[in-house]
Amino acid sequence: MQEPDSLRCGLVAVVGRANVGKSTLLNAALGEKVSIVSPVAQTTRACVRGILTEARGQIAFLDTPGVHKAEYDLGRLMNRVARSSIEGTDLVLLVLDASVEPRREDEGWMRRLITQDTPVVAVLNKCDHPKLHRRLYEGLWARVAAEKQAAKTADWLEVSALDGRGVPELVGHLFSKLSVGPMLFPDDVLTDFPRKLGIADVVREKYFEILREELPHALAVEIEEVEERADGWSARGTIFVEKNSQKGIVLGNKGRLLKSVKQKAEKDLAEMYGHPVSLELWVKVEPGWTRNFWMLKRLGYAP
Repeated sequence: MQEPDSLRCGLVAVVGRANVGKSTLLNAALGEKVSIVSPVAQTTRACVRGILTEARGQIAFLDTPGVHKAEYDLGRLMNRVARSSIEGTDLVLLVLDASVEPRREDEGWMRRLITQDTPVVAVLNKCDHPKLHRRLYEGLWARVAAEKQAAKTADWLEVSALDGRGVPELVGHLFSKLSVGPMLFPDDVLTDFPRKLGIADVVREKYFEILREELPHALAVEIEEVEERADGWSARGTIFVEKNSQKGIVLGNKGRLLKSVKQKAEKDLAEMYGHPVSLELWVKVEPGWTRNFWMLKRLGYAP
């Protein structure tokens, strides 16, 4: 580490529309998995802090839910959490999917950020794609700035979160934009995301990988208890669905899908935490949980 009076430290909000690769980019920047990823949009439901501490200083990344067209309370809550995440941050990392043309949600983020004082780094993700739309995104920013009569500019960088291309350069750029100051977290902390929520997210991720668009947004996981022992951890929790018909999907034929998810999640958790983690999971029908504020609060999605 450098001398404390030369360390660059700060809080960076990672924002953007759903499914542009925010969580994958965060994991690539940290070199470790702290945020779940899947090909299903709206995977991230709560803000996850990933903390990068190295010789140059410390960056506390705030991974946020992707903004999307919300049709129920959970979706609206996710959008509100994402939009409020930029308050009090030192930098905003606006992640854009350069492999496709700009969408309405991308423009919405630009309109929000262009009128605020917080510096913006616009990251064009998926630069490994053969056709990039950088000019369209830069042109959209310019048009919004002209309409708002704002002189604010953004720094534009290209990365591929999937294969790591451009990620070291991005991290270096972020450090150069941060001010010298004290570290926000102890240097051995990778994330301050609550352990129970982290374990629940990994279980949910495994279902997303298998079910894709069939069920995920009607599924939630609550870890009620984690017992830590010298030979490993054991965690007990419940998988919630909204309808009886969905319970059979989550269980699978003779419980095989639940067993497979459990095994895959235990493998990932052991790698994340450095020791064995055994899971004990039940499936429960909770009608309308996505519209129930108290259930959303209990699951860690509502403040």
